Amino acid sequence: MKITSLDQVASMPMQMEGAVGVAKQVPLGKEHGAPNFSFRVFTIGPGGNTPYHIHDAEHLNYILQGEGVLVDQEGHQHPVKGGDFSMVLPNEKHQYRNTSTTEEFKFICAVPSAYE
Repeated sequence: MKITSLDQVASMPMQMEGAVGVAKQVPLGKEHGAPNFSFRVFTIGPGGNTPYHIHDAEHLNYILQGEGVLVDQEGHQHPVKGGDFSMVLPNEKHQYRNTSTTEEFKFICAVPSAYE
């Protein structure tokens, strides 16, 4: 069993090309003995964004706070806000953008542990 608090988890800048103002935390994952799934928490600063990218596994997301958009593979922007859930399917190009100029945008991303 493992219990942790997000404020005790190290935050590291996202080192992926195209990421702007994004930090990542991994409160639960393979490092903690999770054999199949990981929870990652991404914080996007005002005006920032994740890379516009694809991957071969689904990502299940829960928006913790803030407002932004989830850009789909056709470039359409879908508004998301704290309390929303989203799912990105395998090989579906996507990007999260923080649309605020003053507030952080934060979400949990559940993925197979290999993607940690």
